[in-house]
Amino acid sequence: MSQMFLGADGLPRCKWCGAAPEFLEYHDKEWGFPVSDDFRLFEKICLEGFQSGLSWRTILAKRENFRAAFLGFDFNKVACFDEQDVARLLQNEGIIRHRGKIEATVHNAARAQALIQETGSLAAFFWRYEPDALELSAPQTASTSAESITLSKELKKRGWKFVGPTTVYAFMQAMGLINDHVAECVTRLTVEQERAKFKRPC
Repeated sequence: MSQMFLGADGLPRCKWCGAAPEFLEYHDKEWGFPVSDDFRLFEKICLEGFQSGLSWRTILAKRENFRAAFLGFDFNKVACFDEQDVARLLQNEGIIRHRGKIEATVHNAARAQALIQETGSLAAFFWRYEPDALELSAPQTASTSAESITLSKELKKRGWKFVGPTTVYAFMQAMGLINDHVAECVTRLTVEQERAKFKRPC
């Protein structure tokens, strides 16, 4: 049970969700549930980039501020941001004021548009890299995988920034391409049921 956290309801969950009060709802309702919405996928891969070198708690606490600052992570709008927008965002105390990460988000928005032109949707592209469940490492024992390394390379080849293999693996965990809840976690079965009925984009 070393990987477990017991919630107020007495049910076991992944240990990490006990580290901060705001993690519990995120763990129970979002993390690992399959996502096919392009805006949510874009939001998550951008926020994982912002998290680089920081904690997810920092990003989660600022997530609504990020959503407001980047117009709901609508890549069609973000792709139109210019240097004035970047300067404005660098003064926004509600987000992470890192020029490289802000500029990467704007840059990646245009790359997202190009990728949709190429493949039809971000979801169709990302879900190509869903790993075979039988080949996965034990839950929460890896920080990269063969698929995250390959996906990272493919994104970088298309010009995306802040999409290293570890960032991409965390994105895959969160967006449900992997069910990385530990075996005893009460949410693992729920996620698995959602993944079973999820229609993979094509």
